[in-house]
Amino acid sequence: MVAKKKADLEALVLGLLKEKKEISVPNVAQVAGMSKSDEGDRKAIRRVLTNLVERGVLEARGAARARVYAALTTTAAAEVPKPQEGSKPQEGSKPFKDIPLSQESERLLKYVSQSLQARAPVGYNQDFLRAYEPNKSFYLTAAKRAELLKTGTAESAARPAGTYARNILNRLLIDLSWNSSRLEGNTYSLLETKRLIELGESASGKDASEAQMILNHKGAIEYIIESAAEEKISSHEVCSIHALLSENLLGDPSASGRVRQIAVGIGGTNYMPLENPHILKECFQIFIEKLNLIEDPFEQSFFALVQLSYMQAFEDVNKRTARLVANISLIKKNLRPLSFMDVENEAYVKSLLGVYEKNDVSLFRDLYFWAYTRSAQRYSAIQQAMGEPNLLKLKYRGEIQEIIRTVILEKVAGPQVVHHIQNLMEAKKLPEADSTELFKLIETEILSLHDGNIARFKIRPSEFQEWRNLQ
Repeated sequence: MVAKKKADLEALVLGLLKEKKEISVPNVAQVAGMSKSDEGDRKAIRRVLTNLVERGVLEARGAARARVYAALTTTAAAEVPKPQEGSKPQEGSKPFKDIPLSQESERLLKYVSQSLQARAPVGYNQDFLRAYEPNKSFYLTAAKRAELLKTGTAESAARPAGTYARNILNRLLIDLSWNSSRLEGNTYSLLETKRLIELGESASGKDASEAQMILNHKGAIEYIIESAAEEKISSHEVCSIHALLSENLLGDPSASGRVRQIAVGIGGTNYMPLENPHILKECFQIFIEKLNLIEDPFEQSFFALVQLSYMQAFEDVNKRTARLVANISLIKKNLRPLSFMDVENEAYVKSLLGVYEKNDVSLFRDLYFWAYTRSAQRYSAIQQAMGEPNLLKLKYRGEIQEIIRTVILEKVAGPQVVHHIQNLMEAKKLPEADSTELFKLIETEILSLHDGNIARFKIRPSEFQEWRNLQ
């Protein structure tokens, strides 16, 4: 879908809501002269409506074909309570009620809570990116970075990059996929997301695009973990993450994983992203270069979240891409990941508005710090329940995964499993000193297989069931 068509649809939707309290996809299709039954037209309309929901302009009610959309009321100038000594939670401002805000953030929140007409129109400010000097400029103070490191450190021993994320992979896939999708207006529940990721079961009554969004997150997170050993975060990796997240969700499939070549608009804000494709590509490369020069993993994470969201480097799926890229440095350093749990959509949107319209990161910074602390607490509890990782299992993770996957995909029957494992181990010429313990590990893994953990071996439920029937 070209940007003009998207902008026209947004304008049509907003105009339609001045006449009606609620609208649906068929309503919009009829007024726009589009087909009510053509899936391409319906997807184009749904994307615009979902975009408006995620930006806090509309709210969605109902599910699937019964879903309708209504306008959210915007307060002309929300009163923000003045802070007492130090930072304290915003008791009267609902999306931030549990999040301690600085005085700077409170002023910014008051500004972005005004109506669109009361806020000044702005374009993309290249200096916001160009003026940032890695390891000299900081969005996060030294004290905040130190506190985040203390909160996020998962283990004292040095491990290969990505080890911690692999140890909590099943939980991370569900948490981050669900929360990031939820911030885009996805209506899957946490339990429905768990069943979709672990069992491949789509929730009844939900739009197919919602399942696609969640499964795309799963694929992108797995890709990040598999790439954890790479020394740098390359432009190819960022584009690949976008490609995985946007698969089957863009009107133009060729736009997936490609820096945009067209102008785009963002509803609910007076910010207009950069239009010139040549300058955009240049800025994207500057972003990659600066990102890789940043030494502190949390500063690197937050820089990615801020600048990639602000740049709008792709035709769509920018915020999802930014959220996952923000996790790369944490995963590489074996820090607890950021899953955005308990973050409200409105708080996220308003924090971004501060970046879009004022190049002010204060509100987003406070949200990031709070959200990371919440995420880290969750993974700390999970880690305590898991115990220390097996070092031999870490060393031969790839070989173990490949052997188990081969046993299942080749449908090796119960009586032949042991012999087949031994043959596969011999073919890999694994060190003899480790072979006995390694064989026990593989046996234990196979005995522990069930529908809920086969995702670790990239096995589909149907493939696992066929193998299990032979045991």
